[in-house]
Amino acid sequence: MKRNFLKTPTRRGFLAGSGALLATPAILTSTRAYAANKTLKVGYVHPKTGPLAGFAEADDFIIDGINKIFAGGLQNNGSSWKVEVITRDSQSNPNRGAEVAADLILRDEVDIILAAGTPDTTNPVADQAEINEVPCITTDAPWQPYFFGRGGNPAEGFQSTYHFFWGLEDVIGVFLDLWGQSGAAKKVGGLFPNDADGNAWGDAKLGLPPALSGAGFELTDPGRYQPLSDDFSNQIAAFRDAECEIVTGVMIPPDFATFWAQAAQQGFNPKVATIGKAILFPSVVESLGVRGDGLTSEVWWSPNHPFNSSLTGDSAQDLVDAYTAATGRPWTQPIGFRHALFEVVADVVKRAQDLDSSQAITASIAATQLETIVGRIDWSNGPVKNVSKTPLVGGQWQRDGDRLDLKIVGNSDHPSIPKTGSLKTL
Repeated sequence: MKRNFLKTPTRRGFLAGSGALLATPAILTSTRAYAANKTLKVGYVHPKTGPLAGFAEADDFIIDGINKIFAGGLQNNGSSWKVEVITRDSQSNPNRGAEVAADLILRDEVDIILAAGTPDTTNPVADQAEINEVPCITTDAPWQPYFFGRGGNPAEGFQSTYHFFWGLEDVIGVFLDLWGQSGAAKKVGGLFPNDADGNAWGDAKLGLPPALSGAGFELTDPGRYQPLSDDFSNQIAAFRDAECEIVTGVMIPPDFATFWAQAAQQGFNPKVATIGKAILFPSVVESLGVRGDGLTSEVWWSPNHPFNSSLTGDSAQDLVDAYTAATGRPWTQPIGFRHALFEVVADVVKRAQDLDSSQAITASIAATQLETIVGRIDWSNGPVKNVSKTPLVGGQWQRDGDRLDLKIVGNSDHPSIPKTGSLKTL
């Protein structure tokens, strides 16, 4: 069932209702001011603060670089258009994400809206864009939680909202590749929170359970836990009783840190821990101390991915080097996908037949066939309408001198992305 959208008026209704408060000339100036100045407004919603802030850690760097690239304007039909990027913080909260998206659409009157950083951000923003008929592009969320979590119908799709990322079928393939290399017993403990990601990953029909069963794995699933839980004793006891040698799931960083510390305290030491989302970021893994060494996860993007930016020509390694030089911090996986969002925007703007028309912008998004720094984005051949998939490989955090480095140790589905290490057990 489709979720209830935030009950704000649509942009069309908002503008019509404003007539009682504003003089007619003021309305005309307000609603189409950008046309005279040839300025395209792009809204961007991300979890700048809160437990998902790691997903937006590199965003200031990316936005600053994009603003410099766009400073000279983008060409469309022989005219130069300025591009104004307006950012808003979802605070890692879906309700807040919906509120700021509605504000960008209704008050800032953005022409395109973007969002990234798990379904908690992408879904409420896309929902607001869909009901207001505003072109929307999102990333950083597996496509099933994005599409089905919004009540998507594969036969119909959505009208205004488009997404690029990998899917649960890809992460399952990656995890099975890693576990097959490990030699661990096929007994897996599952950690699935009561949120959009957890409900999708743990779904009995579309998630990990049927795929693991089909591959001969026995999954112990103690049920959904509430995010930001402070006690995982029940889950640990269930995994220990079932003699699980592998632990998997999709967790936010503070939840995994709590679980992993309590597992050590209670004497539960699996041979493999493969966790989605929580251990994507170097700062999180380093905070786990010696117990961060050997953790495994999916790898969406890395310096070793063989792709280049359509905006700058830079390689993945070039972008990582620029980020590290500018910030002094280690690279993180969302860097590439944030850059790719704006690659798509630039390509869409250049090809749109009429930037004054939201329908024309949406049509340009749908027609995208672009080689980006995260791979090819092409909505004509997705698993469902409005979705374009990107490649996924498997990685492991391994001690390299005085720091932990994410090595690519599983690439069976995408051998063009080279391995940089070999899997070891915990």
